[in-house]
Amino acid sequence: MSCTGLLKSGLLSAVFFFYLLIGAFVFQSLEQGAEDAAKSTTHRHRLDFLDNYTCLTKDALDHLVNVIEDAVRKGINPLANKNENTRTNWDFSSSFFFSGTVVTTIGYGTIAPRTAGGQIFCVFYALFGIPLNVILLSHVSKKLSIWCKKLGTCLFSKGVKQKTAKILTIIFFLVAGIIVFMLIPPLVFTKTEGWNYREGIYYAFISLSTIGFGDYVVGYGKSRSFTGFRMFVCFWIIFGLAWLALLFNLITSLLEDTEKKIANDIQKKVKHKKALHETAEEPSPDGQAQETQEETKNFIMDKNTTSGKSDENYNTSEV
Repeated sequence: MSCTGLLKSGLLSAVFFFYLLIGAFVFQSLEQGAEDAAKSTTHRHRLDFLDNYTCLTKDALDHLVNVIEDAVRKGINPLANKNENTRTNWDFSSSFFFSGTVVTTIGYGTIAPRTAGGQIFCVFYALFGIPLNVILLSHVSKKLSIWCKKLGTCLFSKGVKQKTAKILTIIFFLVAGIIVFMLIPPLVFTKTEGWNYREGIYYAFISLSTIGFGDYVVGYGKSRSFTGFRMFVCFWIIFGLAWLALLFNLITSLLEDTEKKIANDIQKKVKHKKALHETAEEPSPDGQAQETQEETKNFIMDKNTTSGKSDENYNTSEV
């Protein structure tokens, strides 16, 4: 690997590591205090509960907490009574939603197969489903890209400059995608899930970026507009992923162009310094001419000296 390649890799690694450091610092500053406060509140409630219900022992309370925690992990609402728990996480709509989270690699974690057969099938289902999803997203992204190019061509044919048409096309694509996939769906989630608008936007981005923390998942609200709501959300996620994938490609292309520009500037500076160093080591033309003149002069003087000695020897021989 060349020196420039090593420098490029090192610079990219340093920028990535620095970005991780910034994230760690910001998240620690924002979240650690809230976590400590939640721990203190939970511990205080636990002690108050034991004080108010003296008939309940510490071990019995711990057992109850473990049962509730296990129910939450399985996607069951522990506060619902027997009649309210008739809603299942494995009806056709919810199962369709789960299949979508598997092949898109979102994996919220709130719904997961618990049986041995379900877990084994999930492995093979993801093994073939994830590549199929990548192919589908690539196809949809290409279609979106073609529409963008057609819009740019239309603007260019109407007299708009090519660079301006490209910028306007990207702006239109970004704005339209943000409205359709990021701004309108949270309005629906505020009605069906009881979230506020900020939480809806947060869920939309976390889902479409396939991060999928699982802290917010649709389908657990008190009211759902229709039975197949989760199936509808699954289609929204798939098409939103295609749009976001194209958006990430544009951002990645922009970052790569910036990185190449920085690498080229560094390479030019290195070559310039090397050229200056080589120029300083090479003798100048004036110096070469002066050296040649001195050598010629010395040659003539040596020749004259040799000629004088020959004449003296000749005269001596005549005498």
